[in-house]
Amino acid sequence: MSILRGRRRPDVTTVELVGGIEQRDLALADYDPRWPETYVEHERRIRDALGGAVRVEHTGSTSVPGLAAKPIIDILVTVQDITAEEDYLDQLLDAGYELRTREPGHRLVRTPARDVHVHVLEAGTQEAQDVVLFRDRLRSEPADRDLYERTKRALLSQDWSDMNAYSDAKSEVIAEIKRRARTSSDAHSA
Repeated sequence: MSILRGRRRPDVTTVELVGGIEQRDLALADYDPRWPETYVEHERRIRDALGGAVRVEHTGSTSVPGLAAKPIIDILVTVQDITAEEDYLDQLLDAGYELRTREPGHRLVRTPARDVHVHVLEAGTQEAQDVVLFRDRLRSEPADRDLYERTKRALLSQDWSDMNAYSDAKSEVIAEIKRRARTSSDAHSA
């Protein structure tokens, strides 16, 4: 993560999972054309809570037409200073989201139904750029989209202690797809 000037305080140094580890049933659903509509509803809610000056994007598998996904809408929100929780966290909680994760460079709030995850990252960080890079690659490259879906299906045939362990297991394939996206992007800009 790049260190940006002007932070109000040091960021957290540990991972806090509010409520502890959760074991959840994980299953893929075929792409649902209602997912973008759900995103738009939550984008409005987030913008109403935080104002129009934030970046809000539909990310994750539900943002990729044709890709099977866990029916959880992932949303990226970028803020100027991740450490300035007073600028965004209470507003998101007041809008009906619940804090789930506080970790270096990342906060996660979600709906009580756990069907929408809002990932808060700091604007300009590699992590925020990578989320969009990965989404855009899956949208534009059928082979990578298929690889990612096959990987998710294979992993979901196993038992997972919690969603974080499942997510971590996908990291190697995600890194490979992002590497190809960067290589392709570099070739196009050369």
